[in-house]
Amino acid sequence: MVTVAPPDTWVYALRLPHDPRAARVARMTVRAALGGHGLHEVLDVVELLTSELVTNAYRHTKGPASLRLTALGGGRLRVGVWDSSPYIPAPFGKSPGDRVRPPCENAGGGRGLLLVQECADSWGGWPLGDDPLGRAAGKLLWFEVGRPGNAQAASP
Repeated sequence: MVTVAPPDTWVYALRLPHDPRAARVARMTVRAALGGHGLHEVLDVVELLTSELVTNAYRHTKGPASLRLTALGGGRLRVGVWDSSPYIPAPFGKSPGDRVRPPCENAGGGRGLLLVQECADSWGGWPLGDDPLGRAAGKLLWFEVGRPGNAQAASP
């Protein structure tokens, strides 16, 4: 009998409706995909950060979102969340060397993206231009994490 090992690189994509349950569906998908590929060391942080990005997509847009999990090889994982707003929030609009200040104690939000800054190895965001009708096509926010002790440098 031949044993087949899963590939080192893979991609999962999921379209999420504008629904308050989308973050839960995204967390379940992350847990299933990463668990199935043996990425238990990064599962908790990826689940948390994915939930933050999908929740923000729901809270700050009126349209659907998409989630994409990409294993880059060497234990690195990139998570991307697309939504319909062209606005790139900090820290995604800044280089990873620029630090975003924590929100004031009374602030009602702003902590989720700070978690990305603190927990991800690298992150970024891209506006996606306009669709054929001249409407903003949204943005893609992404972050990368690697297995603890992974000597590979984070890619920009």
